[in-house]
This record gives sequence, C-alpha cells and structure tokens, in this order.
Amino acid sequence: MRQRLALGVVVVLLAGLVWFLFNPPLLFVDTGEYERTNVTVYGEDGDPLATVDVRVADTRDKRRVGLSRTDSLEFGEGMLFVHGSEGSHTYVMRNMSFALDIIFADSDGRITTIHHAPVDGDSYDGRGKFVLEVPRGWANETGVTAGARIEIPSEIDD
Repeated sequence: MRQRLALGVVVVLLAGLVWFLFNPPLLFVDTGEYERTNVTVYGEDGDPLATVDVRVADTRDKRRVGLSRTDSLEFGEGMLFVHGSEGSHTYVMRNMSFALDIIFADSDGRITTIHHAPVDGDSYDGRGKFVLEVPRGWANETGVTAGARIEIPSEIDD
C-alpha cells in the first residue's frame, strides 16, 4: 500500500514537472518585443469605423501572455492575436487589471463574435483566425458589430 502511494506521488510530481516545463508561469515567459501596426475596422457598408494601434501577438508565448503585463490601454490601442489558421479559440482574462472587448474575426477579417469582458471575467470563446482586444466599450463607442471587417495588413497575414 505504501509503495503504491509513493509511486502515485512520484507520478503526480513528474506530471507536474512536465506541465511546468511546457506551461511556465507567465512571470517566466519571455515574449521579446511585440511588432506594432495599425488595423482599421470597416462597417458592413464598407465605411471606416475606427483604426487601432495594435501590438501583434503572433507566437504561442505572445498569445499566452497577451495583455496581462499591461496596466491599461488608451482608446485606440489594442492587441491583435494572430493564429496560424481559423478555428475555435478560447481567451481567458488572466492577470488582467482592466476590462476588454474581445473581438473574434475569421481569416477574411470578418467579425464573428464580440465579448465585453469584465476584469474578473471567465473564458470567452469564438471562431476566427484573428482576435482583437481593445478597452471595454470600444466596440460600442465606435459602432463595431459582428459582420464588420478588420483590415489586416498583408505583412501580418502571411
């Protein structure tokens, strides 16, 4: 019985070590510098609604850390998360000190879902290749809705 318990403890410790190696705490993740660009959102009628100065999170580590090391965003600032392909993605408000609009867009930039996430929000699901995070209320103030389109610069969408 004691041997089974000891073996169980060893297995749990090894599993924890493996998990830690592949998912280190955000404190230890080095994202390097974020590329910056501007994205413009157009309404369904093609008229421009707003432009956002974004940091680009296009690697696993940059997407994982996201805005968690940011104290605040000004109106017109945000982060653009770029995934390798379109799919279902879940975003979590991890270590955030301010609320966000989380905007999912497909591979053509068409907005599929908008979440208005509080600071202590849960997880937020959507389908897309791109996710734009901006200060909460930005989508409402600019008139951005599902069906609008985010113009992604070609150098970002390669």
